[in-house]
Amino acid sequence: MSFKRGQLRNFVTVADEGQLTRAAVKLHMAQPALSQAIAQFESELGIKLLERHARGVTLTAAGETLLPKARAALAAEDDAAATAESLARTLEGTLNLGFLGSPPTLHSPELFDSFSTAHPDIEVRLRELPFPSGPIGSWLGDVDVALCHPPGDEAGVCVQALRTDPRVVIVPRSHPLAERSEVSVEEVLEETFLGFHPDVDPRWAGFWSLDDHRMEPAPHVTADRTLTPTEVIAIIASGRAIATLPECHVATIVKILPGVVAVPLSDARPATLSLVWRKESHNPFVQALVSVARKLSEDDHSGLPAVST
Repeated sequence: MSFKRGQLRNFVTVADEGQLTRAAVKLHMAQPALSQAIAQFESELGIKLLERHARGVTLTAAGETLLPKARAALAAEDDAAATAESLARTLEGTLNLGFLGSPPTLHSPELFDSFSTAHPDIEVRLRELPFPSGPIGSWLGDVDVALCHPPGDEAGVCVQALRTDPRVVIVPRSHPLAERSEVSVEEVLEETFLGFHPDVDPRWAGFWSLDDHRMEPAPHVTADRTLTPTEVIAIIASGRAIATLPECHVATIVKILPGVVAVPLSDARPATLSLVWRKESHNPFVQALVSVARKLSEDDHSGLPAVST
């Protein structure tokens, strides 16, 4: 029996969300259409995969057995597609670079200037990435490499540090801390931080609410389900929450939002701006960019290492 890609994707998404309505939103489908598609898939298989109830859906024993196989099949197909696209970009002389937040050409022009000088025939194409969710390898999507503050460590993913960035806290001008030249981590741990969507990697999201200092989730977060930098800006502008950000993004935020102030966090652990790529990358231009980043890091005397996992 052959499966259609959409059928497996529908099943895995419903299983992950535990609810048809949320899964339909994620898949950009109408809920009745998704329900019908799942029912047709079950009919073709001759087995029941999901138990429907008032709170959502749960997997049957057959569904539990099929789910890891379905995930593996989708991952293998995604990997094959990404490999083919990467090989095609190699022939075109292009490199897809992903980023989070402000465009990296604004906060790290030295990387692109040095790369352009060393490799004038390679075109770097920028792609904005969503906030990290799921495995890092799949989160990278169709980009060859990303320049960001990494979500974490993962087998099959490599990291080359470029530099460290101090963290700052962004507060409304009306906030009591807005007049300060700097604040300590201890002074903001009990503040209300913006809330991220549950799909966002909790380690990455927690870093920006200082969970690495608190050693537990922030006690006060908004009910927002933030998924994009634009939503972060909107919530900060509303004055309902504060946020911490790497210093490299501050100039852009403050320019967009004159009603907020960036205050340095005197004792927060810095964020490490890094190149992140799949270990099995088939685009040789990735290593060319990594070499430039490593040289810049060494020239900066930061001592930041490359990390392969």
